[in-house]
Amino acid sequence: MGTHEFNSMVLRHADGLKPFAITLTKDYESAKDLCQETLCKAFTYREKYEPDTNIKAWLFTIMRNIFINEYRRKARKKAVMEVVRQSVSPYGLSSESLLRLKEINGAVHDMPVIFKKACTLYLHGYKYHEIAYALNEPLGTIKSRIHFAKKLLQKQIER
Repeated sequence: MGTHEFNSMVLRHADGLKPFAITLTKDYESAKDLCQETLCKAFTYREKYEPDTNIKAWLFTIMRNIFINEYRRKARKKAVMEVVRQSVSPYGLSSESLLRLKEINGAVHDMPVIFKKACTLYLHGYKYHEIAYALNEPLGTIKSRIHFAKKLLQKQIER
């Protein structure tokens, strides 16, 4: 299947994605963003589409996976923020929390540069494949760097 044929098939089904996106997000603007992200992923990963299969189902699966991943990312972020909120006194962080935060930030700062970039992105909630794409590195390399960065952080904090 040629690129032109694939593109026209995807664009023919693009309007059919909007109702499903609205059902998932319950918000028109978020639904538009979800549709756009779905189309971007479809065009990026067009080689994964198998010709003569249901392209509409393939697009819906991409959309559902994007929505689920974003939902999980938001849930993780919300959980972290809740922990931080619980440790905050009316005048700021508790002294114990502040010391712990300084200790972690210092350990990340002292980390070798090769691990620091990947670890920092990971701590900000990005997924392995997003970090690999951002740093233009293979996925396995990123996973290894984050693994070793976690080990380094554990050793630094235990001391």
